[in-house]
Amino acid sequence: MIPRYSRPEMTRIWEPETRFRIWFEIEAHAATASARIGIIPEAAAKNIWEKGSAATFDVARIDEIEAVTKHDVIAFLTHLAEHVGPDARFIHQGMTSSDVLDTCLNVQLVRAADLLIADLDRLLAALKTRAFEYKDAITIGRSHGIHAEPTTFGVKLAYAYAEFERARERMVAARKEVATCAISGAVGTFANVDPRIEEYVAEKMGLVPEPVSTQIIPRDRHAMYFATLGVVASSIERLAIEIRHLQRTEVLEAEEYFSPGQKGSSAMPHKRNPVLSENLTGLARMVRAYALPAMENVALWHERDISHSSVERMIGPDATVTLDFALARLAGVIEKLVVYPETMKRNMEKLGGLHNSQRVLLALTQAGVSREDAYALVQRNAMKTWELGKDFLTELKSDKDVTAKVPAAALEAMFDIDYHTAHVDTIFRRVFGSA
Repeated sequence: MIPRYSRPEMTRIWEPETRFRIWFEIEAHAATASARIGIIPEAAAKNIWEKGSAATFDVARIDEIEAVTKHDVIAFLTHLAEHVGPDARFIHQGMTSSDVLDTCLNVQLVRAADLLIADLDRLLAALKTRAFEYKDAITIGRSHGIHAEPTTFGVKLAYAYAEFERARERMVAARKEVATCAISGAVGTFANVDPRIEEYVAEKMGLVPEPVSTQIIPRDRHAMYFATLGVVASSIERLAIEIRHLQRTEVLEAEEYFSPGQKGSSAMPHKRNPVLSENLTGLARMVRAYALPAMENVALWHERDISHSSVERMIGPDATVTLDFALARLAGVIEKLVVYPETMKRNMEKLGGLHNSQRVLLALTQAGVSREDAYALVQRNAMKTWELGKDFLTELKSDKDVTAKVPAAALEAMFDIDYHTAHVDTIFRRVFGSA
């Protein structure tokens, strides 16, 4: 985790103090469940809770113990025993390290998912507000980066809204996928730990029991989770690239907010660069990079190995912290995005009405001209506009082959901009449920 790209609430989920507190809660709930079914004394379970809850776990002390034991869970249990006293012998009854580690990891991933879902909600709210604000702001749509046909800036934002609404659904599904608990003991057979203990711990930790867990929770669940983060990151990059393109000097239809005192370049005082969107592109690359090792973690030896462990210690914090930061940054960009509708109109007019070429093509075919011939008629006039700067409608009206089939008055009617936006309300109803 790099502080520059981290936010405190997400970072806290991955701090050692939080991890050890979750470990304690897992162990204490297991002790309570064990007492309820008569495996350990109820007084011991109560003492474990009281002493552990009051304890401040000393990270440095645990690290000191681990330097000798070379085992993190044993080091923690040793330190916990220093707080609990003799009743510590009833802690970790029948459990194995993965019961604690995997259940804790899933608790952390669930908490991270909750923050990411909240981040998406903020972004969705911003996109919806700005989409309605610019629902009718005409702009040129582009394919291959080239002028195509008109759309509205609101439709562009509605497209992004729909994409991130899907992202939210995927995030909710990923949260459910990873919200499982395993307290099943060595190789997952429950030989030394009653399945009722797992059920109790799962309920208390906000999880569900893993149906079958060998000695670890299956890593296909985690692969799904991190793959989802990667897809969300890709959606962030798609929108960030759109903003970067729109802010180019030759386009300048929208740009990131440039705050008072902000500087764009150490050399050129005039610069206003899309630095936030460029940063989002880079952050998205990193989040996607964490998906591959998560997928490689699925293949482990027999009932358990720990080749996945070092990977998850890195990608768990890094992927969630980075995506959390990126979503918050993107929401801020959208909330403050500066939009230039007049520039959009001027840019659309640069090609002299060529955006109406398809409508003329269709009119000619409906008038009896073959599609191939109609295409040639429209294209030869379009190229005069493209190459020589002629007005497209004027050229069409001067072409006798065109007017023989479609009268000049009809051609003029085809250059009505409202034709291209007639179904914007329909799109908005589909996306937002109302126009």
